[in-house]
Amino acid sequence: MQKLLSSTCLAATLAIGLAGLAHGAEYTPVTDARLTNPEPQNWLMTRGNYQGWSYSPLDQVNSSNVRGLTPVWTFSTGVDSGHESPPIVNNGVMFVSTPYAQVIALDAATGDELWRYKRKLPEGFSALHNTNRGVALYGDRVYLAGLDAVLVALDARTGKVAWETKVEDWKTGYYMTMAPLVVKGKILVGVAGGEFGVRGFVEAFDADSGKSVWKTYSIPAPGEPGSNTWEKPDTWKTGGASTWMTGNYDPTTDTVFWGTGNGSPWFGDQRPGDNLYTSSTLALDGATGKLKSYFQYQQNEDWDWDAMNAPMLVDFQKDGATVNGLLTPQRNGYLYWLQRKSDGGIGFLKAQPYVAQNVFKSVDATTGRPVIDMDHKPGTGKMAQFCPGLWGGKDWPYESYSPKTGMVYIPSNENHCNKFEGKVEERVPGQWWTGVAIPDFHFSVDPKAPFYGEIKTFDVNTGAPGWRQLYAHSMMWGSLLSTGGNLVFGGGTNDREFRAYDATTGEELWHSRTNSAIIAPPASYEVNGVQYVAVQSGYGVDAAYQETLLSELLGWQADVPQGGVVWVYALSK
Repeated sequence: MQKLLSSTCLAATLAIGLAGLAHGAEYTPVTDARLTNPEPQNWLMTRGNYQGWSYSPLDQVNSSNVRGLTPVWTFSTGVDSGHESPPIVNNGVMFVSTPYAQVIALDAATGDELWRYKRKLPEGFSALHNTNRGVALYGDRVYLAGLDAVLVALDARTGKVAWETKVEDWKTGYYMTMAPLVVKGKILVGVAGGEFGVRGFVEAFDADSGKSVWKTYSIPAPGEPGSNTWEKPDTWKTGGASTWMTGNYDPTTDTVFWGTGNGSPWFGDQRPGDNLYTSSTLALDGATGKLKSYFQYQQNEDWDWDAMNAPMLVDFQKDGATVNGLLTPQRNGYLYWLQRKSDGGIGFLKAQPYVAQNVFKSVDATTGRPVIDMDHKPGTGKMAQFCPGLWGGKDWPYESYSPKTGMVYIPSNENHCNKFEGKVEERVPGQWWTGVAIPDFHFSVDPKAPFYGEIKTFDVNTGAPGWRQLYAHSMMWGSLLSTGGNLVFGGGTNDREFRAYDATTGEELWHSRTNSAIIAPPASYEVNGVQYVAVQSGYGVDAAYQETLLSELLGWQADVPQGGVVWVYALSK
């Protein structure tokens, strides 16, 4: 679900800055080979590699010297609301995107602005979530998924628009917040709008021309495989399954793994059946978009537990053999071990809860299909409580996997629930259509709980739990970054701190207070032999809304300042 804060139309224009790049260097085109094997000194995509690890092999900054990390430059974006994109760095040039569909190019060593693109949003446009989660680089261009469901290609050297292509009609409820994914000369995007009753899809566009190459809907039409899981006529047309987060990619099988969101409206009794492919991971052929396989985490979804985050491609040990795997902590509170098959298919191996959950009685050991406790499944005219609440055991912020420690690091939340009762509503295109109004979410927490936010860790081979970091006075809304220096970096808490932990033991080694709270993913890169750690600080959207609710329930401070700033750190000399 993309929710809760309306954006206003931002009158904006393209502002061309410096045509030259950092340090006078030539811009290095981004190729398929570079994306498949990215150089450690660059951060070429949102999660660092196609596997989605959120891991940097750089180790100049490490657990022995991280206490010497200090800010070397900052840059104010001049924009409010939730900043949720990582710095993308290529050859000393940093690209950051902001809410309201801006892109800023900066010298990655000094913070000097090179150019800025400001998208002019249409008159009357609004979105539930006005953020952006990053750009994609390919060739000499920067690709932005505009809020108004338009894909934009910018010249990486100047910021000038090379082309733009309409993906969908924003007036019907579609919008885009995700970072595009580059696959062999194609730019892949997904769409938000599940709360407006859209029909989700993933679409690929030619990187040079902007022309559509293929389009795959996440809800099958009548006669297509899976269409029988929409038992009530025409519910598939407005069934949701939005595709609002970026997928991961396996170049060896040319398979794209993409997550899908909740069903629409939220209450499954209004759209009977399993409702494929809501709350699922899709395996798509990168060349054609053909559906190779899928795995659905919960059928006939009622809880707004999107499965929007694609699994990480992680190989692990099982019964003495190496498995080409997929690993994913889902919003429903379970951690899943899946198999990447040689044909690009998905197989279920096991699942275990990583936070307390009261909806699944069990998960079938063969199929992964959950057995639902109907007392905790809300419906039309039926009130039911479920835990974790609609923001899940974790929301969209990225987990991280370190091949150095063999551990997965999960930003998660516990001791919170919601209670819903659905009603039948007439759908009006472009308007909220879930079956429940926002004031009727009935969010609650255990006031005696010792913590609410946490970092949880697990051994990817055994599933054994590792260290934990507990936050007694904050939820955890920050993506994590692990590094070759045996470190884990992350923000996510309402105290505005950016922290570094020992990746093996969990000991907090360093912290730095920023202007706002951090909900964006950190990144690490190197310029002229110096390793930098960078992150955008800028509170807003769901994290801020949940903070307001917690303030009412627990007396927490709800006035975390907003405003985006890029923070860049290096070791003091």
